Amino acid sequence: KWGWLWREWITSVDHKKIGIMYIVASTIMLAKGLVDALMMRAQQMMAVGESMGYLEPDHYQQLFTAHGVTMIFFVAMGFIFGMINLVMPLQIGARDVAFPFLNNLSFWLFAIGGMLVMTSLVIGEYAGTGWTAYPPLAGTKYNPGVGVDYWIWSIQISGVGSLLSGVNFIVTILKMRAPGMSLMKMPIFIWSTLVAMVLVVLAFPILTATLGMLTTDRLLETHLFTTEFGGNPMLYINLFWAWGHPEVYILVLPAFGVFSEVVPVFSHKRLFGYTSMVWALVSITILSFIVWLHHFFTMGSSASINAFFGIMTMVIAVPTGVKIFNWLFTMFRGRVQFSTPLLWFLGFVVTFTLGGATGVLMAIPAADFQIHNSLFLIAHFHNVIIGGVVFGIFAAYSYWFPKFAGFKLNERLGKYAFWCWIVGFFIAFLPLYLLGFMGATRRLNNYDVAEWQPLFVIAAIGAAIIALGVAFQFLQFYVSFRNRNTNRDQTGDPWNGRTLEWSTTSPPPFYNFAITPEVHERDAFWASKNRKNREEPKQYHPIHMPKNTTLGFYISVWSFLLSFGLIWYMFWLAALSVIAIVACVIKHLWQKEPDYLISADEIKKMEK
Repeated sequence: KWGWLWREWITSVDHKKIGIMYIVASTIMLAKGLVDALMMRAQQMMAVGESMGYLEPDHYQQLFTAHGVTMIFFVAMGFIFGMINLVMPLQIGARDVAFPFLNNLSFWLFAIGGMLVMTSLVIGEYAGTGWTAYPPLAGTKYNPGVGVDYWIWSIQISGVGSLLSGVNFIVTILKMRAPGMSLMKMPIFIWSTLVAMVLVVLAFPILTATLGMLTTDRLLETHLFTTEFGGNPMLYINLFWAWGHPEVYILVLPAFGVFSEVVPVFSHKRLFGYTSMVWALVSITILSFIVWLHHFFTMGSSASINAFFGIMTMVIAVPTGVKIFNWLFTMFRGRVQFSTPLLWFLGFVVTFTLGGATGVLMAIPAADFQIHNSLFLIAHFHNVIIGGVVFGIFAAYSYWFPKFAGFKLNERLGKYAFWCWIVGFFIAFLPLYLLGFMGATRRLNNYDVAEWQPLFVIAAIGAAIIALGVAFQFLQFYVSFRNRNTNRDQTGDPWNGRTLEWSTTSPPPFYNFAITPEVHERDAFWASKNRKNREEPKQYHPIHMPKNTTLGFYISVWSFLLSFGLIWYMFWLAALSVIAIVACVIKHLWQKEPDYLISADEIKKMEK
């Protein structure tokens, strides 16, 4: 079936298929990242006193670096972009994104970046610097091997794909909304996507430039980030976190949008405080760019600078708190239905609130000075990212799965997975708060304090329970797929949804909407269902749809060879790859925009 795979998926520009490919790739990377985490917990459980555990120190360093990079760049980012691809065009009444070719290219650049991480497991090694790769540790003096270069190019290539997606999604939202959908009639998920993509467009060029400078340090010895010849490592750290903190909100804001879709549906009420939710999103977007220095309070900045960034870090908790209260007020006096998507929301409220509270504690420079380099920070970060981003992704998965598969997921197994995740999470990470207060630092592969071992054992048990939750999710998909014919629902609205994506069949046709919908209220589809005289389309019109493209895949393959050549100093391969990439771009620019016409009769036949 390679021909079918090539025609229907690899070269596809359909936003729905690209979204599914993002999710499949991210699921593979999630499995890898989970194995990394289990190996780290097993090592820390065993490596006390004279026992060095079962991992060599260098191997352990590569492991925690790969875990961080995998989970942030290739799991969280992949799931977020996959979810946006699937849902956003349908919610605004568009037939596809603004630039279908760029959408295909963005995915394959993301996939090639993940492939580089996987390649490092077989050929060479991965960085042992931590996922932030601070100089001078990331320089050739202390890391002369290929590990840091793998790190640079895996992030650089996927980052270019993310930047292209950001531009694509912004243009789609601003220029392709259905008639009548003003900005203040957009679903909150679309608002959250818009502000997150603004952050992508503003922040990712900083990362691209920073990694470019680190590359010149390693290849050309420019010494921009080393103390020799006038360089400064603090320049790298400032630039990295000027991207890094907006990145946290790039991940979490779309998850906030998911909860704003889930809570009203399962509370059977309209969303409370729509306008305040929009302004909270905008406030978070602005404030996210003026808090980055709290990542290095311990680096010796002046008291006034630390105080400013500490206050801003506390202030950004205010619009986030507004959103939490709005969701809870939406549930208040509603007919609450405790289905799996809402359970993920409730788990988020508990977990994310704890993570936010510990974040406010760390916003105090004096407190941060004591706990910044400890496992307390690791627990806080996982509280926010797992509680906010991962639980949001799982809520979206269980909520929107029937829309794109045509059948519902097994609720019982979904609830088993939820309880394993929530219980396992607290067992795995609450001990890390205590260990952080007791002095356990980050990135430990061996320790001498015997009193720490019981807490590390508890944390390892928690990680195993989370793995059981993941197993239940795979089992849920298998059982649901096996019984899909009995659970099939093509009405388009198994959850009594409120937004436009539910107005099409499940799964949606490749053209999404036979008739472009018109929007009159914020809850467009819900309002149309409750309108007494709902009009049926009287006339179908021909539709132009874009054709598949091979160039996105070819450019990505050559990008892989370019990075591989630079990693292994095969400059002839790098030069050849640059020429091939330029040739592919020129070919795309010169060829006529490919599309095909679906006649009105064909559309009418498919709709029936």
